[in-house]
Amino acid sequence: MNFAGGQEIGMEIENAGGGSEITKRKRGCSFAKDDFLPEESFRSWGNYVNAVKHMPERLVDRVLCRSKDVAELQVKKRSEHAMKKTLSWWDLIWFGVGAVVGAGIFVFSGQEAREGAGPAIVLSYAISGLSALLSVFCYTEFAVEIPVAGGSFAYLRVELGDFMAFIAAGNILLEYVIGGAAVARSWTSNFAALCNKDAADFRIPAHGLADGYNELDPIAVGILLIICIVAVLSTKGSSRLNYIASVVLIVVIVFIIVCGLIKADTKNYSNFTPFGARGIFKSSAVLFFAYVGFDAVSTMAEETKNPAKDIPIGLVGSMVITTALYCVLAVTLCLMQPFESIDTHAPYPKAFEAVGWGWAQYVVAAGALKAMTSVLLVGAVGQARYLTHIARTHMLPPWLAKVHPKTGTPVNATIVMLAATAVIAFFTELKILSSLVSISTLFIFMLVAVALLVRRYYVSDQTSLENRNKLIVFLLLIIGSSIATATYWGASKNGWIAYCITVPIWLLASTGLWLFVPRARDPKLWGVPLVPWLPSASIAINIFLLGSIDRDSFIRFSIWTASLLVYYFLIGLHASYDTAKEFEGKAIHDGTWTKTEEGNVPSATKSGVDAEDGRIDPVSRTV
Repeated sequence: MNFAGGQEIGMEIENAGGGSEITKRKRGCSFAKDDFLPEESFRSWGNYVNAVKHMPERLVDRVLCRSKDVAELQVKKRSEHAMKKTLSWWDLIWFGVGAVVGAGIFVFSGQEAREGAGPAIVLSYAISGLSALLSVFCYTEFAVEIPVAGGSFAYLRVELGDFMAFIAAGNILLEYVIGGAAVARSWTSNFAALCNKDAADFRIPAHGLADGYNELDPIAVGILLIICIVAVLSTKGSSRLNYIASVVLIVVIVFIIVCGLIKADTKNYSNFTPFGARGIFKSSAVLFFAYVGFDAVSTMAEETKNPAKDIPIGLVGSMVITTALYCVLAVTLCLMQPFESIDTHAPYPKAFEAVGWGWAQYVVAAGALKAMTSVLLVGAVGQARYLTHIARTHMLPPWLAKVHPKTGTPVNATIVMLAATAVIAFFTELKILSSLVSISTLFIFMLVAVALLVRRYYVSDQTSLENRNKLIVFLLLIIGSSIATATYWGASKNGWIAYCITVPIWLLASTGLWLFVPRARDPKLWGVPLVPWLPSASIAINIFLLGSIDRDSFIRFSIWTASLLVYYFLIGLHASYDTAKEFEGKAIHDGTWTKTEEGNVPSATKSGVDAEDGRIDPVSRTV
């Protein structure tokens, strides 16, 4: 029997009373071929060639196939061991604050205040905070009803299908790697400030490399190694360390606000918007990275004791606290110094040095290091859980889905993600990293809002064809008008006529969805308020902020997405297809079959199931 989930193999051998050696191998960390490509399509070159020949049919299957809530819960078994439910709403709030505040304040605030928005950076934080809060509501409903480690990947798989979920998943992984690398590079800058040195003193010049990639950062790699060790040992231990670091952070923030306002000079606010409205929105797009942490918190739903209570309080509470802190801190920074004098690498420590409180820079730098350490820790915990759930579906090698039996943590996924983060952090400058991570984040948050509307207004076998078609039309109008608004904003410097067309279309489409498409589903435990207005607004704002990001970042984003498609067509498509069919075939053979996926998925029949072991032949079956 070749069941891709892995757990059943070990259990069957163990129950048979033999094969203890194989059982131990399954429980440990092995590197056999079946740990990476166990699916039928990769058993031989002949199988793979046949699978490639059936690629069009398989692609149609995966594009049209949507998972169900119960299926996402069932695939947890493929990790061999369960994650431990140890987290409460209190843990989630501190995870949220710790994950978000450090990145937003100590990484990009100086860069955007000086080069992007000036003192109006407070408006940039408020705009990106509003957009993030709308996304938080969408995430919360999904996390309560589908409490698994997959986060937005699992939510999109349920509502938008396997293919769209994979594209989002690849960008989720990019988001975490790039974001972690950015924070690690900034960690070095603040460590240099604490040592009263320049960041360049701790980096190694590599003159043979291109600009932007030629300052090697060994300290960033070192801190990521420490974070990796902590993250693999215990989720609860990570929570306690984050709690301590976050308490220190809050104390430092209060110190910055009180002491910074003592040294405030209102003359520094005389030129409030030196870069105009475009600078404000451009900075909002970059600073959206500052709110990425709550996405990582949603991946901890699987380890939450009471998701219906803990997740809404943890996610929404941490976001409200964070946005308020960002705005107050941004005002404080720009009152202390003229915006053109703000340091782009370590803004707060250098600001205190500039106003004559040199001793205070060490307090602030130490707090910044604590904050960014917490950001890296929560990011490591979250990104590993994303990777784990993606691997459970076999879109990535199932070796990455394994959970260690003692620690209850996804060790393999944690190590792989942080190793990738360390490589990027070692070479790449902060400025190059900032815009790229915002594209991925905004793109994913927009998709989650779309998925929520689909969830509320469409249920297979229940929603009529007429209502489904109306839903599709209104969604296309909402998305299309938002894209048109963002495109016009990016292309026209002073125009306004097109907004008189695109904005009313968005408003009419949202109104039409509200009036003419009946709700197909209501949330069971906790729901987003003001549907469809809130998720529709989230779509519009996220797409609009995308229109403020520079062209080079979109080029990098396109190259990465193209790379994802190549991998998907060559490996991920066939692996996930085989796994879905094999899972279905085994369930039929055992007499426990229920339809856990919907769409254009062929039900197993006698002709497609091996009578001896219940395995579906994925090559001979077509859609």
